[in-house]
Amino acid sequence: MTFGIDRLIADPALRAPLEGKRVSLVAHPASVTADLTHSLDALIAAGVNVTSAFGPQHGLKGDKQDNMVETEDEIDPVLGIPIFSLYGEVRRPTAAMMDTADVFLFDLQDLGCRIYTFVTTLLYLLEEAAQAGKSVWVLDRPNPAGRPVEGTLLVPGQESFVGAAPMPMRHGLTMGEMGHWFVRHFGLDVDYRVIAMEGWEPDSAPGYGWPTDRIWINPSPNAASLNMARAYAGTVMIEGATLSEGRGTTRPLEVLFGAPDVDAKAVLAEMSAFAPEWLAGCALRECWFTPTFHKHVGELCHGLMIHAEGRFYDHQAFRPWRLQALAFKGIRRLYPDYEIWRDFPYEYELERLAIDVINGGPALREWVDDAASEAGDLERLAAIDEAQWREDLRDILLY
Repeated sequence: MTFGIDRLIADPALRAPLEGKRVSLVAHPASVTADLTHSLDALIAAGVNVTSAFGPQHGLKGDKQDNMVETEDEIDPVLGIPIFSLYGEVRRPTAAMMDTADVFLFDLQDLGCRIYTFVTTLLYLLEEAAQAGKSVWVLDRPNPAGRPVEGTLLVPGQESFVGAAPMPMRHGLTMGEMGHWFVRHFGLDVDYRVIAMEGWEPDSAPGYGWPTDRIWINPSPNAASLNMARAYAGTVMIEGATLSEGRGTTRPLEVLFGAPDVDAKAVLAEMSAFAPEWLAGCALRECWFTPTFHKHVGELCHGLMIHAEGRFYDHQAFRPWRLQALAFKGIRRLYPDYEIWRDFPYEYELERLAIDVINGGPALREWVDDAASEAGDLERLAAIDEAQWREDLRDILLY
């Protein structure tokens, strides 16, 4: 298959509308061609007049490790063009930034999850381009989590940098398709186009969204594998918990949880008794780890490792959002007074609990904490929203 950037570089006809235009690129370390040339270098080598570039959260270089670690603007020492940060003094491009180009190429590898902030960065770019009369092109890339949709819709009024609009946690779209949805949903008057992929088959084995002939490059420091990308729509919720998501280890966001004061084997037994069907599609393996930084640094943690890979992976059966909810529920049932929810500033939201910001509302947390709630209560809530979202997408799918 062929990614959007590779089609643009290979086909002069696709590049023709860029002639005589100033062009900007939104990119990160995974913004590379099939031969691993960074998109910025490939565009310049192809004769595109690149006059600026933008880096999202974690920076154009991808060197910023944690959330709320900002990147400064700079001048590229080789190219002499400004490199603007969309995760520093601003998260929305300013008028001065928009003045540096006529066409903005968006080439970010996404994970297919609403909370992954590149989704919101695309919305902000589209909104500012509409205001400034600029063009936005998405150079499309695969959604490594594929087409499955999962989670409750963000509740209106709960928007944040990790919640751009009323979409579920696992949205099932590519960034090119997401741009079409944003334009329609928000009624944006913007010149928008997608350089689509060729040959993407999100429902086909063995990759189910990720082509097995392309290597994995971290789009952010803790997105270290395809296994992580598949699990992320669940494991990202641990960022709002006191439990460890594996940051400070070599397998961050691939564990269902870890903590020094939790019996992981007992939690798994509790999960199996409460909603065994939510364990499907992957293997869970008991593990131990000692984080070198972040939560529980220097403490031996007992946890469960997720393996949504190899012969253990069932693409249609695996539901990471439900799986993570079930892990929280298992801990709550086993340890009724355990302080699961972490109260701290999260992605510039200072009033709401992080878990509510992450989920776009309090429904999941309230379900976990309600001793009388059953699996079916959350299932019914999510199923209604998932069906609504699937219906909403019917006319924007490109593949």
